[in-house]
Amino acid sequence: MFVLSSSNHFPPLHTADEDGLLAIGGDLAIPRLMEAYRHGIFPWYSEGEPILWYSPDPRFVLFPEELKIHKSMTAVLQSKRFSFTRISNFRR
Repeated sequence: MFVLSSSNHFPPLHTADEDGLLAIGGDLAIPRLMEAYRHGIFPWYSEGEPILWYSPDPRFVLFPEELKIHKSMTAVLQSKRFSFTRISNFRR
């Protein structure tokens, strides 16, 4: 398993395991996140645990304009049990 150092460099994507786990450690600083996202790598973080960095193959890509929400899911969304947000000021 590749353990991230203080640099923002990630190992080659082909070194990810079968679940897409590529590296462990590092931080969630903006320069590291930008480098990760630029290469299709995303963090999985739980408080008190090391950050896991994934790059699954194939990647899941969601095209919002093609999204079809079924009636059963519409009811769940309208129940307000979940909230959805988007980053509107990423630099901040």
